[in-house]
Amino acid sequence: MGLSQAYGPADEDESVAAIRAALDAGVTLLDTAMSYGSGHNERLVGRAIGGRRDEVTLATKFGIVRGEEGVRLDAHPARVRHYCEGSLRRLGVDVIDLYYLHRVDPAVPIEDSVGAMAELVRDGKVRFLGLSEVGPGQIRAAAAVHPIAAIEFEWSLSWREPEDEVVPAARAAGAGLVPYSPLGRGLLTGKLPAGPFRPGDFRASDPRFAGEALERNLALATAVGDVAARHGVTPGQLALAWLLARGPDVVPIPGTRNRSRVAENAAAAAVKLSPADLDTLEQAAPREAWQGDRRSFAARGTTRS
Repeated sequence: MGLSQAYGPADEDESVAAIRAALDAGVTLLDTAMSYGSGHNERLVGRAIGGRRDEVTLATKFGIVRGEEGVRLDAHPARVRHYCEGSLRRLGVDVIDLYYLHRVDPAVPIEDSVGAMAELVRDGKVRFLGLSEVGPGQIRAAAAVHPIAAIEFEWSLSWREPEDEVVPAARAAGAGLVPYSPLGRGLLTGKLPAGPFRPGDFRASDPRFAGEALERNLALATAVGDVAARHGVTPGQLALAWLLARGPDVVPIPGTRNRSRVAENAAAAAVKLSPADLDTLEQAAPREAWQGDRRSFAARGTTRS
């Protein structure tokens, strides 16, 4: 997403280089969406994987529509095929490996949207289905229509709410867990920009990145950094390793626009944390200590994953 929207301007050639560096580092899952830059991101990913399609598990999403009139949700069954075919064209591929419903359309029962998605599987346009930002009831309703391979949602050391209901429901449905913003939108890396965010950076409206909440969260991020230093890894690598330690069904999708950061993130797969290490992290940065309600921020927009 960050290559096309939400974090300020990006350089397209550098973005392509970053994606290719990820493939070189052994990364196999690339996650995009038709809404990211109104199709720009899918075209960018398609360009980057040219000649390397067989190395990639390619995921994209539909259901958030950006246009001149603004942003809206649309998962009407009559238009699902149209959205999928548009993504296929922009990506330059014959089949999408994992096709997500980006957000549930409040005007359409999720069973109807997933039913239309299932037709794409039967027609060979899509291999597996996923859901993004859904509740436990929606997961169960969707899985009753067609197997759900993956659930995407925000989850990190600094945002733990999904552990209460979403994670158990996803596992009960046999779906993999795909945490987005696993680095806390940059908070957990220790690399937040000094001073105000640049124009176009949506974190400026996130309550976790303002005032006393930000001060408290930065202190906790520093504590995470101290633990990382004792392990000889970067704070970001520790945050990713923490998620990977939550189970073999967890596949975090960190975003970056920097080639060197891609290599750093990929190396986190080699960091193994013991139960004692996890306890140390919990003591250094307990779940209840993080400040700012992500839910109030998410309710104001629909383009954050």
